[in-house]
Amino acid sequence: MQTVTCIEDLRQIAHRKVPKMFIDYAESGSYAEETLHANRSDLETIKLRQKILVDVSKRSTATTILGKPVSIPISLAPIGLCGMQRGNGEILAARAAEKAGIPFCLSTMSVCSIEDVASDVSRPFWFQLYVMRDRKFSRALIERATAAKCSALVLTVDLQVLGQRHRDIKNGLSVPPKMKLANLIDIATKPRWIASILGAKRRSFGNIVGHVQGVSDNTSLAEWTNSQFDPALNWTDVKWIRSVWKGPLILKGILDLEDAKLAAKHGADAIVVSNHGGRQLDGAPSSIHALPAIAKAVGKSVEIMFDGGVRSGQDVMRALALGAKSCMIGRSYIYGLGADGEQGVSAAIGFIKRELETTMALTGINKISEIGPRVIAR
Repeated sequence: MQTVTCIEDLRQIAHRKVPKMFIDYAESGSYAEETLHANRSDLETIKLRQKILVDVSKRSTATTILGKPVSIPISLAPIGLCGMQRGNGEILAARAAEKAGIPFCLSTMSVCSIEDVASDVSRPFWFQLYVMRDRKFSRALIERATAAKCSALVLTVDLQVLGQRHRDIKNGLSVPPKMKLANLIDIATKPRWIASILGAKRRSFGNIVGHVQGVSDNTSLAEWTNSQFDPALNWTDVKWIRSVWKGPLILKGILDLEDAKLAAKHGADAIVVSNHGGRQLDGAPSSIHALPAIAKAVGKSVEIMFDGGVRSGQDVMRALALGAKSCMIGRSYIYGLGADGEQGVSAAIGFIKRELETTMALTGINKISEIGPRVIAR
């Protein structure tokens, strides 16, 4: 049995346990995947400043996100088709986040529905919204999130048009999936994954099927979904959402300084500096490259969150040092989910927490609030 010590170990196990078409979906970027790789390589170029003979015996990773206490400055990012990494995947991840004392964010394109997750956790979670052409449906999603007592709405603003992901096309990942012979053979070698999916509450987009007139199966779902992402989405829609949603509003997908200022002007409580994990505009800068200028410009007006390539506690330290208040992790917890369900997600969170604790000690830091540019080696 493999000894598991870090996120990369979970990744390797997930690759063995999850069918290729679904693990590739989680890992892939758009087009040549330049931005996907830049998210990691640019983080790795940032070196930390080692400090010695500082009393760090009372250090703590506890802080707040949107004014709520958390055990570590991370949240679980919204991931589409999370429930295809492991049956009931969204519920399992939400449970792990709840136990760890951090936020979980459910995607519009999740397998388990808002109501499914709400019935299985005791703490409020966040809901991520894609604004569809059908604004009545979008309003209904917000109303369902309100009824489920979701504590924040995460509006993704960088996916009006889908960036092409070559791996998904080659694997036949679509709605419904194209079951090529290679896919069927691959799936047949993963009986535990099959059992988890067959035992799950749902195997389609739970927030959509049954909630849109005429959408009752994968074929009708495909027709509806392909027509719904709206290239006309603009700042007027943000104003409308701000008027409908009464809780904290987070805008996810900000890379441009001017856009960050507009987000603050339009009532965002927080923004996520993010390039959608390198899955949209290929050739865009890495998230960590964009972070410092945005944090400096609007960090006093809105809470700054960071997303893009976080695989360790050292990466969390880097992002916080450059102006983020917290980080979203996506692929890191997806690897844990694919590797070992809820326990795997808990392990991923635990690895990052312990790595951050050690990194704080070796940089002379006791509190999250102490992390700043001084921890970066110049």
